[in-house]
Amino acid sequence: MPADTITISTDDEKLDIAYVYNFLKETYWGKGRTYEGMKVMIKNSSVNFGMYDGDKQIGFARVLTDTLRFAYILDVFIDQEYQSRGLGLRLMKYVLEHESMKNVDKVALGTRDAHGVYEKLGFTALESPEIWMEKKKPNLVC
Repeated sequence: MPADTITISTDDEKLDIAYVYNFLKETYWGKGRTYEGMKVMIKNSSVNFGMYDGDKQIGFARVLTDTLRFAYILDVFIDQEYQSRGLGLRLMKYVLEHESMKNVDKVALGTRDAHGVYEKLGFTALESPEIWMEKKKPNLVC
């Protein structure tokens, strides 16, 4: 895989939403999503990042941010065929260096299984998890 064939774009028109949906619906964090819901999430995200090998989409990440105080990174993945090549790290570096993230002083994300990747980028476990709260709506399908 020549490195120059891999690109990253924030152009939503290039996104293969069906591919993103089909990948995410099989993940532990994306189960229960609908295709229509995925389209809404992408549309309403601050910035979406597609990673491509030529014209083929092979990765994705999206960010919700106010571009100053806080950003939340979601739905990060690299196609299984392309994993273990450093592309997840490359995608995340691109996300963190994007114009929309330049002034953000707190970036959050959640993971069950990729701590090693995120730690390489300076992420740490929350110092005070008890200050974080959540509210879930039961049986919400999106």
